[in-house]
Amino acid sequence: REEETGLEFIDMGHETCRLGDGIVGIPRVVAWLREQNFRGPIGVEHEPEEFDPSDDCRESLALVQKWWREATPKVEHARLKVAVVGCGNIAGSYGEALNARPEIEILGASDLDSTRAQEWAEKHGGQAYESLDALLADPAVEVVINLTIQHAHVEVVTKALEAGKHVHSEKPLAPTFAEAQLIVELAKAKGLRLSCAPVTWLGEAQQTAWKLVREGRIGTPRVVYAAVDWARIETWHPNPVPFYAAGPVGDVGVYPISLLTAWFGPVRTVTADGGILMPNRVTNEGTPFVVDKTDYAVALLEFSNGVRARLSANFYVGDPADRRAGLEIHGDDGSIRTEWLAATAPLEVGAFGEPYRPESLVREPAGTGEWYCDWSAGVYELWKALRTDSAHPTSGEQAAHMVEVIEAVETAIQSGQRVELSSTFAAPPPLGWAE
Repeated sequence: REEETGLEFIDMGHETCRLGDGIVGIPRVVAWLREQNFRGPIGVEHEPEEFDPSDDCRESLALVQKWWREATPKVEHARLKVAVVGCGNIAGSYGEALNARPEIEILGASDLDSTRAQEWAEKHGGQAYESLDALLADPAVEVVINLTIQHAHVEVVTKALEAGKHVHSEKPLAPTFAEAQLIVELAKAKGLRLSCAPVTWLGEAQQTAWKLVREGRIGTPRVVYAAVDWARIETWHPNPVPFYAAGPVGDVGVYPISLLTAWFGPVRTVTADGGILMPNRVTNEGTPFVVDKTDYAVALLEFSNGVRARLSANFYVGDPADRRAGLEIHGDDGSIRTEWLAATAPLEVGAFGEPYRPESLVREPAGTGEWYCDWSAGVYELWKALRTDSAHPTSGEQAAHMVEVIEAVETAIQSGQRVELSSTFAAPPPLGWAE
């Protein structure tokens, strides 16, 4: 204001226009933002005084999105050449996420159903290999991404390692701890990287929550509540039977288990109870099947550092229940509330005796939506580790330990006894942007 600055302000007015092929190098600005790995929103502003600018704004936004797609982000090291094995339900999400990473190049995919592999390759890139053996015989493939159903994991991962390929596998690594150990030892003997999902703990909400714990915002953490209310798989998945064979802990409870073991280290003991709530099920195509493994479990996990976690997991509770992926960390001085799945999950912190209050994430997630996950995060971290000769955060040792935890939960349910675990692993560090 003039009385504050001594300078006279003259309103000359201004005119704006929609974006186009004008003289201002806005495409270069957009490209620079992408080179810097910008994660925030991009807004389009247009303020004409004589007409509604909505159509112009939509055209301008479409141009910005086109410039963003065409911009080539700066890649510091050689791209990671990967191939996917298994083109089922989750493979589409992987394909989209991998293609959003300039550091990763998709060479193709294989599947027992050759048509499905062809369709996946046409949509996401690369070739449709005629078989797993053909894929493994391709010398250009550096990393095999194993997205097969659970009972095929051991065979696929073993063959890939024997063929000299690094591996990133979907969870769980193996159906038994003994098999998981053998896979880890094989990778070590071959001098190869073994990475394993779940990787949702690499998300922005989860890394921010971990940062708050490390910084002492809630004091010493002592109790964790993790909820896995994953509804009735047959109502939304075309092939539910393998999920029930793995059970809610092995298939979904493994997500919070991966997060909690990354944060707090190995689990020392497991106590659990559970059973079969709903044995007779029907697929969405009308085919009946019988559940013969636990579909509801509640486990108490005691970590080596003294933290105790209550994990509940089931294939029964769904909507209208909320907080179905709930995660609460309670410490001496306060609590954190978020979720273990979505990178976009709301994050709240509250001092003891006070209400929760929203907390900002350390950076914007790459996507949006209440269930958004970056399925490429583990492969990206593997690329970075391989190119810089550093450790990757999603280690085979941790994946094997998670299998032992899953196995111990079922053993505890069947025996009614507390189970002691034997395995351990090197704790992963937080990601650089969340330190």
